[in-house]
Amino acid sequence: MIEEQGRVIALEPGAVWVETVRKSTCSSCSASAGCGQGLLEKLGAGQRRGLVRAISDLHLNIGDAVIIGVGEDLIVRGSLLVYLVPLAGLFAAALFAQFLLLSEPLIVFFAFTGFIAAWFLVRWRSIRTADNPALQPVVLRALLVGPTATSQVLA
Repeated sequence: MIEEQGRVIALEPGAVWVETVRKSTCSSCSASAGCGQGLLEKLGAGQRRGLVRAISDLHLNIGDAVIIGVGEDLIVRGSLLVYLVPLAGLFAAALFAQFLLLSEPLIVFFAFTGFIAAWFLVRWRSIRTADNPALQPVVLRALLVGPTATSQVLA
């Protein structure tokens, strides 16, 4: 499970909206001194805020610190779907056009059309499965933040 800390900013029945701070891994890289990306992170450009809707059965209030999680298998399957399917569509359409012995501009057109068609297929599946609870982040635990306890777990 990949975990991220955030803060509850809105409540829904059975879910919460969590604001997270996106961090890059530049601070742990040995080449960060000579890298433009590392310099941008030091200036604060790498810390963008993200909003995530997470399923929760905990009693939470706005402003509570929480840990949300997403399964590693979801990340891998999602990455394959988003990156591999459009490329497969591009290559399949280009090979089909070449099999038909079409000219090079038509092969390029078929490849572009296959890429766009596969992208729409991915988008259609994404919309269709958007409400599936098994594919959404979940609130794993709430953190108690205060002057005496900085990160005690509430469960």
